Amino acid sequence: MFSHVMVGSNDIERSKRFYDAVLAVLGAGAAHRDVAASGHTRLFYRHEGASFGVGEPIDDQRATHANGGTIGFKCASPEQVRQFHDVAVAHGGTSIEAPPGLREGKHGALYLAYVRDPDGNKLCALHRPK
Repeated sequence: MFSHVMVGSNDIERSKRFYDAVLAVLGAGAAHRDVAASGHTRLFYRHEGASFGVGEPIDDQRATHANGGTIGFKCASPEQVRQFHDVAVAHGGTSIEAPPGLREGKHGALYLAYVRDPDGNKLCALHRPK
């Protein structure tokens, strides 16, 4: 069901030290550091097909338990991503960031859609083409 979980950080180096140690207990390797096109730093930990991320909020506001956080849901196809987005909006969610679609990056292509639920939690629908 989930593709990834992302939390925000106000001090990415402090977070790296913490998560490097804590997630090593679970067998995850060191974080992969990524700098988004916006210039914000993100750390990704991968283990047994799951990903956990820590990042600086792209809106330049302080990270809180929701700002900078994303709950990612794994989808089987681009159509399912769009359906996730459209149903969320139809039921009180808000479309955010770019419209649903393919995003090309240095780590491959992803088909993504972002919404906030009625309480403001950020959700991502994600399909990773093979």
